Amino acid sequence: MARGPRYRVPRRRRREGKTDYYKRYRMVLSGHPRFTVRRTLNYIWVQVAVAKPKGDHILAAAHSRELVKKFGWKGGTANTPAAYLTGLLAALRALEKNIKYAVPDIGLHRPTKGSMVFAAIKAANDAGLKVPMSEEVAPSLDRIRGVHIAAYAKMLKEKGLDKTRFSKYYERGLDPEALPSHFDEVKKTILAYYSSRTSVREGEQV
Repeated sequence: MARGPRYRVPRRRRREGKTDYYKRYRMVLSGHPRFTVRRTLNYIWVQVAVAKPKGDHILAAAHSRELVKKFGWKGGTANTPAAYLTGLLAALRALEKNIKYAVPDIGLHRPTKGSMVFAAIKAANDAGLKVPMSEEVAPSLDRIRGVHIAAYAKMLKEKGLDKTRFSKYYERGLDPEALPSHFDEVKKTILAYYSSRTSVREGEQV
């Protein structure tokens, strides 16, 4: 009896490099929300999602563009400091909805030590949302604060090349060498904003 080819065409989203269905299947079976981290050339977005028959239901989310629009961020929107702050923002919003635990979902990103996706997951744990991750793969505090970017900017400034490489920073009014202190300021602003929201809600409940 003749038989057809044994080769199976992968599902569309797998062919497009968007979904690893085996990993997704394992995460969905856990029954826990997923802390998803995705990155494009220009932005980072983080979502806390649960799987439903008709597709994912987003419980909380944050986009790195929000850092610029709402919290005065003047640095890049697709680097390690931005990834941390975006993860922090998403985690705080998840905690507001009483979500305490989520499984990490980095999609098709490679699990490289110190990568941006782990910066976002570290931020979630720092905020109080438990997302399992080994501390060994997390970026260092200096990298999260952008010390490496500031050092690179200083080196370029000595060669007179910083205005080209960091033109967006200067347009927003930030000297890239001041990025670590600026990161601290924006992080403090985000934490203060959500702390005040929590205080207001607790006051309303009394």
